[in-house]
Amino acid sequence: MSGTDIWVMIVGVSIVSMLPRVLPVALFTRYEFPEPLKRWLSFIAPAVLGSLTAVSVLAPEGFIDLSIHNRYIWAFLPTLLVAIKTRSLFYSLLVGIVTMALLYNYFL
Repeated sequence: MSGTDIWVMIVGVSIVSMLPRVLPVALFTRYEFPEPLKRWLSFIAPAVLGSLTAVSVLAPEGFIDLSIHNRYIWAFLPTLLVAIKTRSLFYSLLVGIVTMALLYNYFL
């Protein structure tokens, strides 16, 4: 593969990666969406985040593991409680990281 081929590939991948991000912003910034549509769209990001979290916690190995040996569930529980109580991303991450470190090194 020559240097020109590599640069063409880099530019092509960059365009394909940026197009889905830039095109909607360029097309839809001029329009005012109806309030029900805005409300519906506001639920998409939390729903996607929730589904990704559920898959990571409940199926870390690619299959659903609801056993007592699933350390991701054990790390998720105190993290969720701290997130609900404090509503702080910093404390939630801190508790999650510390809990996973303890579980990997001392338990399960």
